[in-house]
Amino acid sequence: MTATDLSTPWDRVRVHWSAPTWLRTVHVATGLPIALAALGVIGGLAVVSVVLSWTVVAPLVALPLLFWAVAIFTRLQRRRFAAYLGVEIAPVPSAAVGRDPIRKMFRDMRSRAVWRQIAYHVVAPMISVAGFVAVIMAWSACLVAAVLAVRLWLVGGGWTGSMLALLAFAVFVAVPWVVQGVTSLDVVAAEALLGPSLNEQLAERVESLQESRAEVVEAADAERRRIERDLHDGTQQRLLGMAMNLGMARATLTDLPDPVREVIAQAHEDSKLVLKELRDVVRGLHPAVLSEEGLDAALSGLAARASFPVRLRVDVAERASPTVEAVAFFVVSEALTNISKHAGASSAEIVVRRAGDRLHLTVADDGRGGAEPGARGGTGLRGLMQRIGSVDGTLRIDSPRGGPTRIEAELPCA
Repeated sequence: MTATDLSTPWDRVRVHWSAPTWLRTVHVATGLPIALAALGVIGGLAVVSVVLSWTVVAPLVALPLLFWAVAIFTRLQRRRFAAYLGVEIAPVPSAAVGRDPIRKMFRDMRSRAVWRQIAYHVVAPMISVAGFVAVIMAWSACLVAAVLAVRLWLVGGGWTGSMLALLAFAVFVAVPWVVQGVTSLDVVAAEALLGPSLNEQLAERVESLQESRAEVVEAADAERRRIERDLHDGTQQRLLGMAMNLGMARATLTDLPDPVREVIAQAHEDSKLVLKELRDVVRGLHPAVLSEEGLDAALSGLAARASFPVRLRVDVAERASPTVEAVAFFVVSEALTNISKHAGASSAEIVVRRAGDRLHLTVADDGRGGAEPGARGGTGLRGLMQRIGSVDGTLRIDSPRGGPTRIEAELPCA
């Protein structure tokens, strides 16, 4: 029913007393016993823990029960808000600690969210008692005024009875506003104390974004591996066969006219060049040796193909995740490319080691230095920073003018 359909006062009162109003009334009525029970249980366990703290055993039993009761009553209150008011209060995410009750107790003792919930269970009885009394008084005033109006009409007190009837009607109309005010106050307190704080919401959002980014990075790396396999097993093999056929034709068909032989020779050279370029592209996407043999073998291949001497030391007892290995490989590859193009170095050194759950990479050269990620044309170093940042790694570049240059990266192994 829209506002234009409310043609009579009765229509307005009927809408005023719609289903949400009755649900708010039930919310106020059920809130009082739950709030009093929560205060009694939580307060009793808190008193036992403090008064009998000298026994040591009593707090070890009472405190886990207290935090367990807080969790139970918090869930019950959340369900009450959802059932009667349609207000969904999100639970506070908590780190898993297994089934050890002692560890869980200490975690709860340090949790601000748990103490906010305790604060709500202390405040809720006051809100519930005040709201319950306000609603009961409003109802009582309505009923008393209505009963007195009827009695006065029966005994002939028309004017006074009419005034009381008007008062009863006014209170009857005002009761929903009283109920709404009480429930609104309860909702404000519950959302502030039972739900996650702004910092907790932001932390959960950051964690969700990190997980989403990790999934995207992993999916992209998996797609690069798929493209590498398709090129290696399909296009590259066909190009290799074509190059071999052209080479055989070039070697055997010696009685052809010179222009034809030149065309075959040129096609053979071009096919070898295309095959080499395709191998470089495949290796740049994701080298097969990295997936099959690991980081040590893949970096050894990079060092062997470099145009300058490279000392390599890899100390990785346990392999990292495929995505992190790929990032480490491309960091070293890009660093060697930059050294070859810009550093003018006579040698370089690569050190890779794993310490706990972190992978440390160091690439050093004896070149002219002056490498700056923000410099014009420094897209390679910016690419390094982006790749490392995609897995929450860190990068440090020390490259003074005149050299040497030292690049240090730290990557999470998971």
